Amino acid sequence: MSRNSAPFWKTKTLEEMSPEEWESLCDGCALCCLHKFQDEDSGEVILTHVACRLLDLKSCRCRDYRRRHKRVPTCLVLNPKLVRKLDWLPETCAYRLVAEGKDLPDWHPLVSGDPDSVHRAHASVLGRAISERDVEMDRLEDYVSLE
Repeated sequence: MSRNSAPFWKTKTLEEMSPEEWESLCDGCALCCLHKFQDEDSGEVILTHVACRLLDLKSCRCRDYRRRHKRVPTCLVLNPKLVRKLDWLPETCAYRLVAEGKDLPDWHPLVSGDPDSVHRAHASVLGRAISERDVEMDRLEDYVSLE
């Protein structure tokens, strides 16, 4: 990138991004890897602090990213159309921010140049999530929220 050119996330739509650019937007927060459910009365999507069994809780990365949607059928493979539709994506999610015409936060690895900056900013699930392998999934409501 030259000094006078803006970064790709400021100049391209989600649809215009290359696969590499698209993947680099992921900050590694792993919030999308948390189990969630929808309140029957309000329709509100509620996050739990229970993570998908494929999430490596020490790195906040999927253990089988390429085959995740085959191994976990409920895993969503994000695309531009889906990003614009999912209202439960975190407000800090780079896909959501770009779709809304907003800039990335200073702690985003593309801005900071450091893949661990998301964790230092406490914007990830690092140290705050547990694996679904360690909980009774029929009691998921007992694990609401990271806050």
